[in-house]
Amino acid sequence: MPFAVDDHYYSQCKIAVSARLWQCPRMTEPSGLRARKKLETRRRIEAVALDLFARDGFDATTVEAIAAAAAISPRTFFHYFPTKEDVVLADYADRLTRITDLLGARPPSEPAWSALRAAFLVVSADYETERPGLIRRFRIMAATPSVSARSLQLQADWENRLAEVIARRASARPDGDIDARLLASAALAAMRSSLRHWLATEGSEPLPSLVEGCFARLAAGLADHP
Repeated sequence: MPFAVDDHYYSQCKIAVSARLWQCPRMTEPSGLRARKKLETRRRIEAVALDLFARDGFDATTVEAIAAAAAISPRTFFHYFPTKEDVVLADYADRLTRITDLLGARPPSEPAWSALRAAFLVVSADYETERPGLIRRFRIMAATPSVSARSLQLQADWENRLAEVIARRASARPDGDIDARLLASAALAAMRSSLRHWLATEGSEPLPSLVEGCFARLAAGLADHP
């Protein structure tokens, strides 16, 4: 479920190869500013990479070409993205953190399915402003088996993380709670189906409405829907 984008460096700084930390002659820069610079670098890498993928194709675009366009070294590229595929799916981690944070903040007494619905509705509203970028990512994913495969790997991690949060809410063991895993996978299925329909129909219906409808169908039982 794609989903972020990234800028770089200062002449008096060098990247510590072993720790991905900025080392400057005078370490007086606030950590918040360093974090913003790293985020800007990350966003720049992603933006130029998506442009190159659209122009030249994913397979024909090398890490070296992305690095050159972003004015960084190939080594720096790998400080931000483990693989070329992860650039296309760069917002997965951000989305997952957003959902788990929202889910963790829901009242403990709230039923898990209701808490999941509320969290996914907030995230689906975020998507409403990002449709053009999502279309670019989905097109690359659909045309590139390696990106599609990487997406499935990351989605499996989403399921694991969501199941952990749900189990924790119920004071259950994450590895032994089949209900938590079932709820997590069902919620992700609802989001995936809603996203695909939303993109395929050019946003004719608001994404939050589609998500809410899918959650309602699952809650009622799919047997009631032809």
